[in-house]
Parts: sequence; C-alpha cells; structure tokens
Amino acid sequence: MRRCHLSAVLGLLLACSGARADEGMWLPAQLPQLAAQLKAAGFKGDPAQLNDVTRPPLAAVVSLGGCTASFVSPQGLIVTNHHCAMGAIQLNSTPERNLIRDGFIAAQRSEELSAGPAARVWVTVGFDKVTDRILAGARGKTGRAYYDAVDAARKAAVAACEAEPGYRCSVVEMYGGADFYLIKQLELQDIRLVYAPPESIGNYGDEIDNFMWPRHSGDFAFYRAYVGKDGKPAPFSKDNVPYQPPAHFTVSTAPVQVGDFAMVAGYPGVTFRHRTASEFANQIDWLLPNRVALLDGLIRTIDAATAGDPDKQVRYASTVASLKNNLKRAQGELDGLRRSDAVRVRREDETAMLAWLAKQPDGRRALAEIRALQAQLDAQQASRERDLILPFLRPGLLGAAVQIQRLALERGKPDALRETGYQQRDEALIEGGLKQLQRRYDPEVEKATLRFALKRYFALPPAQRLPEFDAVFGRDEAEAAQRLDALYAGTRLGDTATRLAALRQDAAQLAASDDPLLRAALTLQPALLRLEAESKQRAGELLRLRPAYMRALIAYRQSQGRAVYPDANGTLRVSFGKVSPLSPRDGIDYRPLTTVAGIVEKHTGVAPFDAPKPLLDAIARGDFGSTADPVLKTQTVDFMTNLDTTGGNSGSPVLDAEGRLIGLNFDSNWEAVSASWMYDPRYKRAIHVDMRYLRWLLAKVYPAPHLLQEMQLPAQ
Repeated sequence: MRRCHLSAVLGLLLACSGARADEGMWLPAQLPQLAAQLKAAGFKGDPAQLNDVTRPPLAAVVSLGGCTASFVSPQGLIVTNHHCAMGAIQLNSTPERNLIRDGFIAAQRSEELSAGPAARVWVTVGFDKVTDRILAGARGKTGRAYYDAVDAARKAAVAACEAEPGYRCSVVEMYGGADFYLIKQLELQDIRLVYAPPESIGNYGDEIDNFMWPRHSGDFAFYRAYVGKDGKPAPFSKDNVPYQPPAHFTVSTAPVQVGDFAMVAGYPGVTFRHRTASEFANQIDWLLPNRVALLDGLIRTIDAATAGDPDKQVRYASTVASLKNNLKRAQGELDGLRRSDAVRVRREDETAMLAWLAKQPDGRRALAEIRALQAQLDAQQASRERDLILPFLRPGLLGAAVQIQRLALERGKPDALRETGYQQRDEALIEGGLKQLQRRYDPEVEKATLRFALKRYFALPPAQRLPEFDAVFGRDEAEAAQRLDALYAGTRLGDTATRLAALRQDAAQLAASDDPLLRAALTLQPALLRLEAESKQRAGELLRLRPAYMRALIAYRQSQGRAVYPDANGTLRVSFGKVSPLSPRDGIDYRPLTTVAGIVEKHTGVAPFDAPKPLLDAIARGDFGSTADPVLKTQTVDFMTNLDTTGGNSGSPVLDAEGRLIGLNFDSNWEAVSASWMYDPRYKRAIHVDMRYLRWLLAKVYPAPHLLQEMQLPAQ
C-alpha cells in the first residue's frame, strides 16, 4: 500500500484512498479522479465534464442560501423543495389568501409573485484554490492575530472578486483551514414564485413523517429568476426579463428502479465527520440534549402565543416549520449517534490514530499541535450554556435593532475593516431582511419567545451572566416581563418605514434615539463585541491548529485505505450511488419506492394527513398516463437512494446515469440523521420526490400545462 507523508498528504487525497461510491460529498474537481468508481456505479456520462462548475451539467445547479435548486428551462425556471420556498409562500400569504393552505399557480408570467427583497439565487461561476494567498500573512502568528490575518486576506480576495458588479464572492476553508477556495457566484436578485402545491401535498405528513420512511410528500415548488433587460442581476421590476441560465436539466420520463445509478449535486451545509473525539462527546452528551430541549420549548411557546389567531399563525408558519425540522433533526442525530456508540467508536479510532502518529517521522510536532488544539476545545466548555442561549435573546424586531446599531458602528470604518456581514456588499441583503420582517413578526409572540429564552438565561451560573444583558432585561423573570412590556410598547420599529429610516442613520443619530429597542440594542452592543472578540481569539487558534489534526487524520485514513473527502461547508458537492432499499432493524425491510396508495392509507382528513380532495379524486380515477410505474402499475410518489447528503441538500437535483433529472432530494431517513457526524452505510439513505409524481400533479391534479410545455414534457 502506498505510504502518505504528513506534509504531502493533502495533495494525495484520492491517490492514497479507496473511495466508496456511496460515501463522500466530493468536490467537482475530484470527480475525474473517481472515473472508475463512477463507471462502476453505472454513470454513462463523461466524468471529466463534472470537473467544471461553469459548464453543463453542474452549471444548472444553484444555491438558495441554505437550500439547493436547479434550472429546468432556458427561461430561468427553477425547481426546488416546497419547504425551501416556504418563506416566499408565507411572505405572500394572508388569512384571506392563504397560499400555504391553498397552493399557488401563476397561469402566466405576469402573475408570478416576488419571493421577497432578500430572496437570492446564486449561480457558481468560479471555484479556485487560494490557500497560499490567504495564509501568506498568517504564518508565524497565533490567536487573534492569526484570525485577523486570515480575515483580512479573505476580505481582500472577496473585494477583488466583487469588483465586477452582480457577483457575490466568498472564501471557504477546507480540511479545517489547511486549504482555502475562492467561490464566485452570480447573485440573482429578482426571484419569483411560480408554482407551489398546497401544504397538504408539499408537506404531507409534516413532523410526524419528517425523516421517516415510507414518505408520501410532494415536496417541490417552482421559482423563476429574472434579470434586467441588459441581462445583468437587478432588483425586482416589472420590466425585468427571465434569466437565461448557462445550463438546465432535462426532466427524465423513464422509470426509476431498484439498483439504478443516482447522483446528487447540491450545496450541503456542514458536516463534522473529521472532528475530534472530545467534540463528538460534547455533541452527544451535552449539546444535542440541550438543543432538543430548547427547540421543543420554543416551538411550544410560539404555538401557545399564536393559538386561535390565524394572522399570527401565518406570520410564524415559516419560523415554526424551520424550528420543527431542526428539532427533529437534532433528536434524530442524538438517537443515531447513541445507536452507533459514536463516542466510543470515535475515541478508540482517535487513540489508534495518535498511536500511529507517534511512530511517524514528523509526528512529534503534530502531536504537540493536537494537544494545543485540545486545550482550546476544553476552554470552550466553560461558557457553553451561555453560548447556546444568547442567540435566542435577539429574535425578530430586537434582532433588527441590534443589526441596525451594529451596521451604524461598522459604517464608521473603512469598508475593508468592517465586520463580515456588515460591509457595503451586505447592505442590500440587510435592507431586504428588514423589509420582509413585517410579515414575520408579532410583538406579543416575540415577547413570549424572549420570556422563554430569558428563563434559561437567568438560570446560568453567575460567572456566565453579562451585565449588559441584565441591564436590558433585568435580573429575574418578573423584572424581565415588565421590561419587555415597556420595550415593545414604546418602540416604533414595528413600522417598516421607521426601521428603514433607522437603517440610514449614523451611530450618533442612533445613540440619540429615544426608541427603547434601539437603546436596548446599544446597551447590548459592548457585550456582543466583547464576546465576538473572545470568539475570534479562539477561532484563530482553532484555525491555526486544526490542520495538524486533519493532516494526521487523513494520513492515518489513507494508511488504512479508507475514503478521504473534505467535510461539507456549503460549497457545491456531488455524491453518487444507487436507488436502494433499507433494512434498518431486524424483520423490517423497506422497498425504495412509495406510491399514491400510501397517501390514501395515511389520510385521516386531519392535518398533517389531510390529503386535498382534488388529489384523492385523481388517485381514485387511477388516470396516471405516462407517469405510471410500469412494474408497480400505479403512480409513484417518493424514492430512496444511498446518496450521501445532509442539510443544505434540500432541493438538490437527483440525476440518472445519463444526467437527466429523476428526483428532488428533500430528506434523510431517521436512522441516518446522524450522518452529519458519522457515516454508516447500513443506514444512510436519502429521500427524494419522484419527478414522475411532480409531472402527474402538474398534468392531472393542480394543472400547470404551461410549465410542462416549458420543460418539454408530455401533457399527460
């Protein structure tokens, strides 16, 4: 077996490893080196064509920021998940015109609805390695100095990249900070809702079925991207024209069968498979149990605060849906990692790795850096309770006040020295978010969520309390209730025009404001800045030291002949495998395809199993036309593969051996939710909407023949 020296290991990731077809979220640049594995899995295309994200087929895959989508026509038509479009659906809903409940179809382009001023579609046009450029000024430095050097280099690279208007750039780290890549994306700003089925189709089963198999959800929706008449990105305008993408997928009309090749391309969020044993233990023994309790309590709080009020329920529908998804994911991750005995497995693996490392010629220095890394991780534990709860003390309107005050502070600096997220490039997105807040906020509900979060804050050990937070909220629950009533009774930020006016004021003007929320945000700001400084010091050390752990881990994996790939980080990745059944427990065998019969079997007439009458009638008629499965003799709904996915892959296109679109990824099975930390091929499955179900709904149930025609699909 080929030996991999620690200092050269990052350049030999594939040469030294035996890659599995069903494991790994691969960078496109790595795929030509996986040609043999792709061909063995059944791929019929040219793996070399997967190398370039700016050309077909991968140029058709786009990011929504937290979700993935793909172009399916030359006229900017985009398909993604219903739950990824939920924000736009909710934004355009009222109790009288409830698009969440009733769905939406734009019969013509003039009827398409803006997804909101903050909605974006990002088309990747560049993906370049810039490690030497980013680390040049950081070498020899430690802590905050290391962080600042990397941060300055990142900002400089981004500023140069964004010199051409219409683009959004970012610098991302790979392998714990051993490598850096510059990502350049076209930023499309005029995004419109085209089609969304009723929630009783798009989210059939809701949280009961979430992360479960068998599934029967039609989790899809359509957007369209628009640009100015000059073809360049522009804000919403009736004069804009559909964007013409560099590539779009052809929707397959062929059947999907067990054992078929499948490939997913998307923007998975974050995985942690290469973290230390102590980080695994903290995640399983402390963080996940506490996150579950926190999210569950917050959902209950919002449900109680919105009960009996349709307007409040609509305003918080997207928020609650996201919280429920995160809750179930956290619980599933906890159960899965415990089931896999992940703490023991990871600790034993790390112990063996360190023993192996001690025998390597250059192992002594690496071990010293790994010990220093562990000391930093241990130090984080001292404030973990506070760090978990503080983000929940800045919801909605209060969060907007904090953001307005911080932006005013940052505007007093040269743009290159502003904090990331508050540079000139960020101001349009900030303004868009402040505008959208109007449809996602209610003062009584927000106060209820703050009272819930403050109860946990007041229970913190005294050393973790912050004087500025005590000054704003008081020192106990009774005092906090009075303070919150006064804050929200006196503020004028609930009015959109007032918020936007405050956004344009400088720090001195805001400091003179008598608005209680703006004054509260100003009081909180020193504490937030202090915590941020502490975080940057720690982040700098972790960024400096983690590469030593990663180089050792990669070399050790390669010595075992095991697969090596970078953890997911929101960049474009490709995974490949097959349509696969699942046997999660003794005596239980799941086939990988579900049909409309399951919709009828689950239907109770009560949410979340309240299939709409047009759907039930169409199923009863049995008129499935060209979308019927030739083997099952009925209409399929969802299917399952062994593709390696995680959060952020929602909406990702699932492709067949010839690169045609056969499904939309929307979930994982319960047994595989823990795959963000530990991959287990026995259990890891991904769940997808069958494009045949989408086609049938558009043809027979909630008809949109114009969309079928645009995608060059049969009308029946």
